[in-house]
Amino acid sequence: MNVTQEPITSNVSILPFNPICSKVRQAPYTYELLQELDVTGILLYATITLMTLVTVVVFLEEVHYMYRKLSGRTRKITIWVNASAPVITITSCVGMWIPKSTMFTDFTASVFLAVLIHQFQLMLVNECGGKKEFLKKFADTKLQLHTGPLCCCCVCFPRKDIHSRTLFMLKLGTFQFVLLRPALMFLAVVLWTNGTYAIGNSRADSATIYINVLVGVITIVSLWAVGIMFNLVRPSLTNRNIISKFSCYEFVVILSQLQTSIINILGTTGVISCVPPRPGPSRASYMNQQLLIIEMFLTTVICRILYRRRYEEEHLLCEVEETKDNLQNSTLCLNGKTIDEGPQML
Repeated sequence: MNVTQEPITSNVSILPFNPICSKVRQAPYTYELLQELDVTGILLYATITLMTLVTVVVFLEEVHYMYRKLSGRTRKITIWVNASAPVITITSCVGMWIPKSTMFTDFTASVFLAVLIHQFQLMLVNECGGKKEFLKKFADTKLQLHTGPLCCCCVCFPRKDIHSRTLFMLKLGTFQFVLLRPALMFLAVVLWTNGTYAIGNSRADSATIYINVLVGVITIVSLWAVGIMFNLVRPSLTNRNIISKFSCYEFVVILSQLQTSIINILGTTGVISCVPPRPGPSRASYMNQQLLIIEMFLTTVICRILYRRRYEEEHLLCEVEETKDNLQNSTLCLNGKTIDEGPQML
């Protein structure tokens, strides 16, 4: 008796196996990328690289302008604040051409981002006239602590008096980011060379998730300190385009942090698939680097307009006041004899 067995069917769909992608595990070398580039890829790389060069040229021209128009602490802080977008553009372009350098370029960008957050807070104090003028101006004002991104819903927080200790604590909130963020990123680079750290890895047994959590906590604390300071000085600095400057600053922070994290997670989970010679995580970093170059190019152009407009107005006012002083001094010199000897009889 012959018994025929029917094939067992299953409702589970089988995904197609790509043997090429299974072999692509690491980021490719530059020569491997150049071999795979077609005409469209060459044009894309050329356009992105040209945008990077234009961004650097615009920033250098802005630095030259700041050195001519500004002096002292104001010039230093303004240049630091405006340097973040060009630095992120350069590191992204290097990471795009040399995929294996992504960890090192991310480390460099993270250092400048930490400095940006601290320098922007110092710029808010400097725009108010410095530490002494700041404390004198807001001596009778209560500090509002329930602001984003940390305590925006905690309306029960008491309002604090503003004095030198309060200002020190606010500065410490961003200064800790300057110290801890580069240290954590340096640890990540060291662990990456040992194979312990991987971009976008969210497993509980890896060091990646713990470092990312610590970075997220110190980032939120620093942004909270800047938000408190901004809400305090915003009404008195509206004539200095402070809202637009703060928007550009937030734009840089959000894109370089939140956008990068989301795209890296998509690459690790397989949403952004492998396209040889790039594996999924490397392709996600490549897409993020291209977006950052375009976004930071626009940010650099906008910042050039915002910061130059204000200081050009101040320079014109200074020239008008200097002209008035010269006219008054000339009048005093011409009438010096009348002033010293009294009116003369004709």
